[in-house]
Order: sequence, then C-alpha cells, then structure tokens
Amino acid sequence: MLLYRQFLRYAVVGLASNLILFLGYLLLTHFGMGHKTAMSLLYATGTSLTFIFNRNWTFGHDGHITKSFIGYVAVYALGYVFNLVALYYLVDKLGFNHQWVQGGLILVVAVLLFTLQKLVVFKEK
Repeated sequence: MLLYRQFLRYAVVGLASNLILFLGYLLLTHFGMGHKTAMSLLYATGTSLTFIFNRNWTFGHDGHITKSFIGYVAVYALGYVFNLVALYYLVDKLGFNHQWVQGGLILVVAVLLFTLQKLVVFKEK
C-alpha cells in the first residue's frame, strides 16, 4: 500500500510539473530554441522544483537533506543523459518528430526516476 501511495503522489507531482515544463518546452522550441537546449534548461528547472515535493510529500523522507539532494541530482543527471541521448538518436539521427519523442520520453524517464528515488535516494532505513 505504501508503494502505491508513493507512486500516486509521485505521479501527481510529476504530472503537474511535467505539464508545465512540457508547455514551456513547446513554447521555447516554437520561438526558435533548439530542442536539446530547451529540454536541458527545463530539465534543470524541473529537478530543482520537484526535489522538495518528492522528498517531503511523496516519500516522507526525514534523512539528511544535503545527502538526499546530492543523490537526487545524481539520479536526475542520469535521467538527463538518457533523455538527451534518446533525443539525439531518435530526432537527429532517425528523424522522428521532437515533440512526440520528448512527450514519450517524459513517461519513460519518470518510471526510471521513481524507481531510483525509491531504491536509492529516499530509501527507507
């Protein structure tokens, strides 16, 4: 039951933040910013904004904040590299539409990030 509640809360935080960030992505790319630059800027913004929500509300973590933030940033860095490589390959090499690719990657990266947060960053004692 705890896992279900955590995933549900993670989904609420993720849906709200990703909706706002994806709209920002579409806006930035519409006005000429490159798709990898826009994703990079918004990824860093999203990482910072969601840390407190996920630490406190999703996982109820009361451990050392600096240690968990470093782990959180490391996990999100891994997700970022995965996202960037996938964008490069699927859009720049294979020619897929960047909007659809990034939209799909949001879901894939979200599952990866939840798993790593649960098992590594905010693991229970």
